[in-house]
Formats: sequence, structure tokens, C-alpha cells
Amino acid sequence: MPLTRRALSSHALTALATAGLCELLWSRDVVAAAVRPKLGAWLAELGEMTRALHGRSLGEREFQGLLDDLCARVDLDDLCAGVDLDALATRTRLPARGAATVDVDLAALVGAPSPRLVGRRVFGCRKGRAIVPHGHDDLCTGFIVLAGRWRGRHYDRLETHADHFVIRPTIDREFTPGDHSTVSDHRDNVHWFEALSDRAFVFNVHVGRRDGAGGRVYLDPDGERLADGSIRAPRLNHEACLARYGAT
Repeated sequence: MPLTRRALSSHALTALATAGLCELLWSRDVVAAAVRPKLGAWLAELGEMTRALHGRSLGEREFQGLLDDLCARVDLDDLCAGVDLDALATRTRLPARGAATVDVDLAALVGAPSPRLVGRRVFGCRKGRAIVPHGHDDLCTGFIVLAGRWRGRHYDRLETHADHFVIRPTIDREFTPGDHSTVSDHRDNVHWFEALSDRAFVFNVHVGRRDGAGGRVYLDPDGERLADGSIRAPRLNHEACLARYGAT
């Protein structure tokens, strides 16, 4: 039987109460404050979803829908406190091109997926810098804006070829704190975030469909416009994509 949000929430809260644990978040440089119970329950629900995905009782499209819903329900104040955003922002050097990346490790809840299966990180950019356009293989990922303003663009990946992709624009709007988006092989696979404020940060979770994390592909979304509104987007390597789109 497919798992519902209600069932997942019930299982997650039961696991949290039984464990009697308070989740901790750690970054490379910052030992974060103890996470509040609401965020602990949120993380436990993510763990339930991930186990269901890997156990094949939850499909990839359904997982992305649940992740969308989960991201929409996060308590932003708790999340910022959990990653100790003020300290992280103070200690993180934002590069002249592209984004800074700080890995965030979650202390395990009982039954939660291991860090090897669920990745967590924070991205930070200066104004005019970008998390450059890229897509994912075998990965579902969610972004939640912690601070600042971003222009977020997404595309469906329709075709994959040796030297290019065919993509179709799906989202192009401003994202502000608390806003989110998700990516999977099935929907909005390519994304691109440009910082519109002096310092901007997003929290990211990413889950592979199978053991191990999926890969990234880089591309040029400013490619040939096709008659049906799609785009022939040439493949790029990371260095070329960063040079072209890492800073305006």
C-alpha cells in the first residue's frame, strides 16, 4: 500500500518520541545548536520517505510530491537555528564566482537514513553570483531558501544526447525565505539559482534513487530555441559552466 503523508508523519513522530532524541546538525566549521522537536520530526519524516523509496513501496514521482509537501511545511526559524545560519554566514567565504557549499551532517535519529544516502548542504552566493545551471541523474533534491532573494529557473529535461540536451522552461520567478523547489528525473530536472541580494543562502537535501548519490550534468540553457518552445542546450563541463554563469 502506498505511504501517505499522514502515515509517514505518524511513523516519524512515533520514532522521535520513542527515541527521545534531539537531532543535531553539524557543518564543517560550526557545531550547531540542538534542533527543536518540530525540526526533528520533519527530519524523521524525511527518513521514513527515503526508506520507502529505497524499499520500492514509494515511487519516484510520489517521492518528489511528498518532498514538495515536506519542504512547504518546514519551520523556517527552526531550520535556520538548526544549521546555525548566523554563524555559518559569518564564517563562510562567498566566492567571486559561483556558490560556496557547506556540507551539513545530521546526527542519526533511530531509523533515519545514513548520511551516505541522504545528503544535506547549504549553498551561499553573493549578489549576481549563481548556483550554475545543472541537472541530475538518479537523484531527487529539494531546495529551501534560508535567507536572501534568488531568481530560480527550472527546466524539464526532455532528451539526452551525447553533446546536448533538449529542455523546456518550467519555472522562472523570484524565491524568498521559506520558498522551495524540488528536482527529479521526472520533473524540473534542470535548475539554476542566481542571487539577487548581497548574501543569499539555501538549504538542500538530496536523495539518490538507489544506493549512492546521483550525478550532475552541466549545460547551457541559452541554446537554440526550437519551434515547440524547447531549447537545444549544449553540454558543458563544470569549469565552462562556472565561467559562463557563475557571475553576471
